Amino acid sequence: MSRQKAWVRITECENIPLREGRSVRVGDREIAVFNLGDRFLAIDNRCPHSGGPLCDGMVSGPAVVCPLHSWKVSLHTGEVLRPTQVLSCVETFPTRVENGIVLLQIASLSAAEDAEASMVNSAEMPSEVLPEASVTAGAD
Repeated sequence: MSRQKAWVRITECENIPLREGRSVRVGDREIAVFNLGDRFLAIDNRCPHSGGPLCDGMVSGPAVVCPLHSWKVSLHTGEVLRPTQVLSCVETFPTRVENGIVLLQIASLSAAEDAEASMVNSAEMPSEVLPEASVTAGAD
């Protein structure tokens, strides 16, 4: 059985500064959303090495460097780029911007939340979104 996907409103674009990330909680998931200037990219917020908060890492091109032990993770694929011998990766999430709002696509969290959000089949209404997620700023 495949899980239905939904678009979740995250925040206004200007709330995520250029070349920085922010932590977003959607249900019980913590996701890092990054502003690359011409697009927003989203990945799990836990480095596969020691669980470091990727949202607090330095953005280096289309990748982020974990603040704990400098593992470099691709923001496009979630693959670990450095160290090179590591085969780990983190999940990535599709993003889009509508009317100045960043949206993130995730698998539906639960039947109760689906009903609460009055979500419809994405084929019938592709712009259907769930209520906003909670966004927290990274450490300064």
